[in-house]
Amino acid sequence: MRVKDSQNISRFEVSEMRSYKVVKHNDLVQKARFQLSLQEQKTILFMISKLKPETIDFEHQNFSIIEFCKVCGIDYDNGKNYKNVKDTIKSLADKSIWLKLDKDSETLIRWINKATINKKSGFIKIKLDDDMKPFLLQLQQNFTSYELLYTLAMRSQYSVRLYELFKSHEWRGRCKFDIDELKKVLFAENYKRFPDFKRYVLDIAIREINDFTDIAIDYDIIKVGRRYGGIEFNIRTKKNIKERMTAWGKIDEILNPQQVNLFNVREVKS
Repeated sequence: MRVKDSQNISRFEVSEMRSYKVVKHNDLVQKARFQLSLQEQKTILFMISKLKPETIDFEHQNFSIIEFCKVCGIDYDNGKNYKNVKDTIKSLADKSIWLKLDKDSETLIRWINKATINKKSGFIKIKLDDDMKPFLLQLQQNFTSYELLYTLAMRSQYSVRLYELFKSHEWRGRCKFDIDELKKVLFAENYKRFPDFKRYVLDIAIREINDFTDIAIDYDIIKVGRRYGGIEFNIRTKKNIKERMTAWGKIDEILNPQQVNLFNVREVKS
């Protein structure tokens, strides 16, 4: 595999890579229970976005820390990037994911297999674990697809996870969750009181999803007696070009804060 010189990657190439699709089987989106930091999630999504529809087997991916940082909007001149990326990959290698594939059992699967980082060149060689193949490769049905771009400006780990869940239900325009079950899916069970869960998880995530993605969310809280029992989310696809460009502009401001905003919506005529 030819390795591109990522030191000189252009803004156009960065933009193109940000538009790559993340495609996952819905079992991985809807049934999986895992707890990853924001950086860990973005690392996995970055790797998944590099998979092509025709890919039939996982190969070692080769990319530089600078390429990764530029695509994800991380300060690539930061001297700590090597250590931070190395620590993130180590953490991912030490974590597994529980997948509930049938009613009575769950299967433990690793995220990544082997990883190598060359300190001198700053290049990473890494491979997704083979057990992930049924959930990431050759998907023809029952899958969720979205552009990597829409997750990159997010600052909450819950935003990425909820965005994926909402995208998997986008076709029906709504989805409903028991509050306790949703907390389990998000690994947010430490928020015992619903007002805290709403304030520190839901409201932040919904705001980021509405600001930075291709969908818009609102929700209704369902009470059972005096208890908060469930939440029904309404999912709307942003079809209006002005609305989409507003989201792109906000993403651009986060990822490229010192460059000209390419999506100035004031120039768009409604």
